[in-house]
Amino acid sequence: MVSRLYSSIMDATSRIAQEWLTIGELAEATGVAAATLRAWESRHGFPQAQRTPRGHRRYARSEVEAVRDVVRLREDGLQLENAVALTLEARTQAPAAVYPEVVRRHPAERPQQLRKLSLLGLSWAIEDEVAASGARGHLFGAFQSWRNFSFARDRWDELARTARSTHVYALDGEVASTAALHAVHLEADAPMVREWTVVHDSPELPVALAAWELPGQGALPDRDRVFESVWTLDPAAVRDAARLCASVAAGRGDPDARDLLQGPLAGSPTGAGASPGTATRLAQRALAYVEAGHR
Repeated sequence: MVSRLYSSIMDATSRIAQEWLTIGELAEATGVAAATLRAWESRHGFPQAQRTPRGHRRYARSEVEAVRDVVRLREDGLQLENAVALTLEARTQAPAAVYPEVVRRHPAERPQQLRKLSLLGLSWAIEDEVAASGARGHLFGAFQSWRNFSFARDRWDELARTARSTHVYALDGEVASTAALHAVHLEADAPMVREWTVVHDSPELPVALAAWELPGQGALPDRDRVFESVWTLDPAAVRDAARLCASVAAGRGDPDARDLLQGPLAGSPTGAGASPGTATRLAQRALAYVEAGHR
């Protein structure tokens, strides 16, 4: 009995030991020199090591594939910090919604409650500004249902014609992707189904509107539905919103969204951002639409 128990313990200990690698073994398995791995860990906290009581590094076997992923991304032209960030992000489940993550990551963006009529005006104002500016960015829009999108289809087809990429999101339906416009079909329980989102990521015109429909509004007229909303011209917040949108599309199997995450949307935004007059023009456009809607 004791002998069998001892043998079982030793077998378990052996299996556990096999799950951990020394830095030399990790270097051999990945082709990345141990000195380079130490430098990566010092600068970027990657690869993630556990320490033995004597201070020796030990790495989980999952770090082998993670290091290889970084190497592949570097070979694709990404800077090391961006390759590491993408690899670490891929370890966790991508956020399934945009609005709560933007608010969490950017607390300076103050949410406000807007009725659907106001959101429509602001959305159209953003679309008009994007079209008028000539900026060619990466465009994302969440419409809740494809019926809602059908009313905006002509506008978005025109925007997609000059955008670098365009993704639209709604509950499962019959809308098909085109060469210029990617339709991302959401499941009924997807958090993004409750969202209203317009995001345009470009160096000269970063702008994002993210909103979440408050629950319990089934009895309200459609135009009076209320959404908790933020809109921003901050390039960092816009980049996060764009990456969140792209992550949802990539999670639904869109290869172009994956390419966006590894390329144009990787790292920090560049460029001067929106001009000082952009916010004023957006507000004026939105106000004009809202006023026209009240007539």
